[in-house]
Amino acid sequence: MATQYSIAGTTAKGIAASVERAVADGGLGPGDALPPVRRLADELAVSPGTVATAYKELRQRGVVVTRGRGGTVVAAAPAVASRRPPKVPAGLRDLAGGHPDAAFLPDLPALVAPSTGPRSHRSTPRLPLLEERVRAWFDRDGVPSGHVTFAHGALDCVARLLATELRPGDAVAMEDPGYHHLLDLLQAMGLRTVAVAVDDEGMRPSELKEALRAGARAVVCSPRAQNPYGGCFSAGRRDALVEVLRQFPEVLVIENDHAAEISGAELNSLTGGGLARWAQVRTVTKYLGTDLRWAAAACDPVTLARHDGRLLLTSGWVSHLLQAAVLTLMDDPSAQLLVARAEETYGERRAACVKELARHGISAHGASGMNVWVPVRDESAVVNGLRTRGWWVAAGARFRLAADPGVRITVAGVDPSEAARLASDFAGVLGESEATYGG
Repeated sequence: MATQYSIAGTTAKGIAASVERAVADGGLGPGDALPPVRRLADELAVSPGTVATAYKELRQRGVVVTRGRGGTVVAAAPAVASRRPPKVPAGLRDLAGGHPDAAFLPDLPALVAPSTGPRSHRSTPRLPLLEERVRAWFDRDGVPSGHVTFAHGALDCVARLLATELRPGDAVAMEDPGYHHLLDLLQAMGLRTVAVAVDDEGMRPSELKEALRAGARAVVCSPRAQNPYGGCFSAGRRDALVEVLRQFPEVLVIENDHAAEISGAELNSLTGGGLARWAQVRTVTKYLGTDLRWAAAACDPVTLARHDGRLLLTSGWVSHLLQAAVLTLMDDPSAQLLVARAEETYGERRAACVKELARHGISAHGASGMNVWVPVRDESAVVNGLRTRGWWVAAGARFRLAADPGVRITVAGVDPSEAARLASDFAGVLGESEATYGG
């Protein structure tokens, strides 16, 4: 435990609140160990059961995690303190953030005039024209569009879908490596993650089946532009995954198609496979504007009712001003032309990066999307080595559950003319690492 902070309290809630305050204030940081239950019970003159109950409450809220013999430690991304990405050092090219190239984001439309006079947005939570446009969007890619809804971004939608279905302690099958914000979200919700390995075609069916047999009650996956690996479902992989999922009809399947328009890959969706419980979530932040916190979801009728019921009890609806801005951009020919150029350019940049790395004998994965995943032996050595050469890339640790080490390179802003230098520097860093650590 961090020596500068002492846990206090005589009840389970008081002890939990003391730990939570320490995490929020920075007195306890990610990875700091809490005292063993019996030792803290003796120090506070309470029963071991009281301390155990406090630790259980903290685990369920995603503040701490238990590592078996390693004891209880503060979570890597505790739910009471926001984890911000490390600040990019001055003078470095940022290839770690996962951001689109700003040159391909359309200008946002002028503020839409707010509606005048009182009216019930709850009775009409979705603009009819945007709802019609969204149904056509899903229909275009073969996703059933009979039931659609909106949310405040993809993570907001996924969180609400899971919250209506699961309780703390329930297990969710997750991609490994997978999107770190989703992994953090599940931890904060007190849900358990069951790792499912991915390759260039997405989740592996045999490992998904193992996760479902182990009791996973939901699956969250990306059909294309998988972050960070870049995989996309082939038709064969989709069919194999559907065959597995049909054996577990009670499981909720959530597809996160976050980069639908710029993925550079055809959609082979699980949603047309006759599954009982499913949802596909799409957002526009990667190609219409990073501040457009809006998402659409197509889903089965039960999932729709549960999502919208929870939404009604919280924010009620997604801002009609935001909906109007999204609709304007979706129907703007110049914006759509820019999005098409973005998809083509990201594909060229991704392919150039993978090709140049291969020229140096470095295996990389990036079948779709804006990122390339490069397996390495020592993430820290590669990240620090590339930093000395002017590049800032993301260590893979925050994306991994049980997968082997790697680094993620966001290539959206890497011109093909720069890919050769990046690959050469990468090879140089690997050479230095092998010399240091014995090959």
